[in-house]
Amino acid sequence: MCGIAGFVYDGADREEIIERMNSRLIHRGPDAGGCWMDEHSGVTFGHRRLSIRDLSAYGAQPMKSASGRFVIVYNGEIYNTTELREQVEKASGAGQYRGSSDTEVLLEAFEALGVKTTLDEIKGMFAFALYDRQEKKLTLARDRFGEKPLYYAFFKGSFVFASEIGALKCFPAFTEEINRDVIPEYMLLGYIPAPKTIYKGVYKLPPGCVMELAVPFAEKNAKKGRYYDLRKVAGEAYEHPFKGSFEEAADELERLLKAAVASQLVADVPVGTYLSGGIDSACITALAKAVKGEDTSSFTIGFDDPKYDEAPYAKEIAKHLGTRHSEQYVSEAEMKAVIPKIPCIYGEPYADSSQIPTYLVSRQAREKVTVVLSGDAGDELFGGYATYPKMLKLWDTVKTVPAGLRKTAGKILKARDSKTLYRAGECLLAGNIRELKAAVDHYDPLCYRISGHDMSIRRDKLGGGDLKELMLDDLLIYHPEDILVKVDRAGMAVSLENRIPMLDKDVAEFALSLPPEYLCDKSCGKKLLKEVLYRYVPRELMDRPKKGFSVPLEKWLGEGETAEWADELMSSPQCVKDGILDARACDELRKAFKKNGRSPRLLWNVLMLEQWYRSRRDI
Repeated sequence: MCGIAGFVYDGADREEIIERMNSRLIHRGPDAGGCWMDEHSGVTFGHRRLSIRDLSAYGAQPMKSASGRFVIVYNGEIYNTTELREQVEKASGAGQYRGSSDTEVLLEAFEALGVKTTLDEIKGMFAFALYDRQEKKLTLARDRFGEKPLYYAFFKGSFVFASEIGALKCFPAFTEEINRDVIPEYMLLGYIPAPKTIYKGVYKLPPGCVMELAVPFAEKNAKKGRYYDLRKVAGEAYEHPFKGSFEEAADELERLLKAAVASQLVADVPVGTYLSGGIDSACITALAKAVKGEDTSSFTIGFDDPKYDEAPYAKEIAKHLGTRHSEQYVSEAEMKAVIPKIPCIYGEPYADSSQIPTYLVSRQAREKVTVVLSGDAGDELFGGYATYPKMLKLWDTVKTVPAGLRKTAGKILKARDSKTLYRAGECLLAGNIRELKAAVDHYDPLCYRISGHDMSIRRDKLGGGDLKELMLDDLLIYHPEDILVKVDRAGMAVSLENRIPMLDKDVAEFALSLPPEYLCDKSCGKKLLKEVLYRYVPRELMDRPKKGFSVPLEKWLGEGETAEWADELMSSPQCVKDGILDARACDELRKAFKKNGRSPRLLWNVLMLEQWYRSRRDI
């Protein structure tokens, strides 16, 4: 796990620039740093290292292949290194390995198998830049599901990339012009989806994508494409579903998950697990304990408010499994102390309020381990969100609503996430568009008025009864742009590597092939995942309503120190003064919340944008 940076630029100050970029990434890689410059092409790589596998100097980057043809900077972990090494040996004979890092095997695979074949074969999380000195070609790629970030930009005939926006800002030609077109989408979602960013001319490489540049290059000749199309993969899985029984599906899922956990426990540093008390983290922790056959460290945090506190449940699960468990209760004051750090942690506006406890549990875990396995992706892959069963109930009723009314209602919607659709579906059952408009008027259109934009249409139909399509939308959009951003940045802020076994390629593709009834029905989600978990943890320890990893946002913003902070920001927003947000709409939002607690999430979105905007020069 590391931070990477680089550029194609022939200025005399290349070394100074790459050192500055590296310095912005030290939190991602505190153990070592290095740079490499090609004398003729202007290609320059920088790297900050968090040592996980092969702690020796043989694992240092930037790294050259044994032949010297390829040079790489790489952030991530390849979990099937042993199998990949065997493929390389079959293709070209025994490789020339100096150490035991996955980086070195990856380089030799590129040379022996080619970039395309290697991308198809590797299992892991990664973002890398690879320079082919023979072909004079620069290749950037990002993992299938978007676990690792990669930003890039073209500036005045130069190309620059990095793991975080803060490093890009060290490049001399960087301009801080705000991309105002993304503000409405940010207000609605709480994040800015790839490929866009908060800055004009700066982009995120989307998950499963690769970009190639001939050097010397022209921006118009950059080739971008997908080596892994998740929607296409899902479509093929839907057409060829798993045919076995529910019990056989549970057996196969247990086997695949156990193999994924085993591969992700491999490290030359201490490894632990998150244990929130929910289904996903309990399942990963149970399998880690079963695989390791020794002490497993687990971590959780608790809250004083019992409505949000799952720490007691996590403690009981840890006791049953026999893990070395650590819990930490955090106060509102400790939570509030994180807020000033958020802009630098995330680099651009980001407003999932669980970002705060995620950072705190990451900081807690880093005191004892360097790598943590999490249960993320369980909701999207196995039907875990509470809205899924509710949508199944709604769809049965919505089918009776006239098609014309459903079509008109769809034009009012501007997001395709399950929560928005459920909210709209409930309103639609009222039977007329006026009531639907009234029900969503306090949130969705306000997002656009706050940002000074007209309402726009992003969805032309409502529902349709396809649960798996709804889950896939969450997996394609919400999960990489919200959940994985939160996990990566929070962990890297404290130099902690997060690994996600449920995003193992085999596990995810198996989940996509499962019949919907194995995942969710009108009363229950995660049916198959629970079946696996109950083989390790008694049902009575898990049989309770889902809480999620959230914070009492409405309470925080309504009273106490956090409310005072919010009042200060909203009393004179710099975003309003500079014309980024609409003053009247912001005032309306603030008054509505104070009067009846309305739209706390939208208020948080505004606060996070304002906090970022005031702090952006320090990132």
